Amino acid sequence: MQQQAKLQILNGGFEGMSYELVQEETLIGRNPTTDITLLDEGISREHAIVLYDEAEGRYAVEDLQSTNGTKVNGKRVRSSPLQDGDELQIGHTIFRFEHGPPGGA
Repeated sequence: MQQQAKLQILNGGFEGMSYELVQEETLIGRNPTTDITLLDEGISREHAIVLYDEAEGRYAVEDLQSTNGTKVNGKRVRSSPLQDGDELQIGHTIFRFEHGPPGGA
């Protein structure tokens, strides 16, 4: 069974909101059709995607050639594995990636 993972917003008007990562692909952007839609002018329509690798049992983020880029722990990345506690910055929005055992604390 897949471990439970989520992205929690750490800043701005939506601070405290969290998004469960239940699909193998979670699209983040400004477009209303994205899985996580953010009203942030620093974000592209389809900005980044969080991917779950079932074989590896881990998550990674990929920047979708966005204008302002995607940062993990303050460093701009094109693609990066995610670990529990990582900070993911998309536009002006900062998320904390949380990944723990299913039904965990």
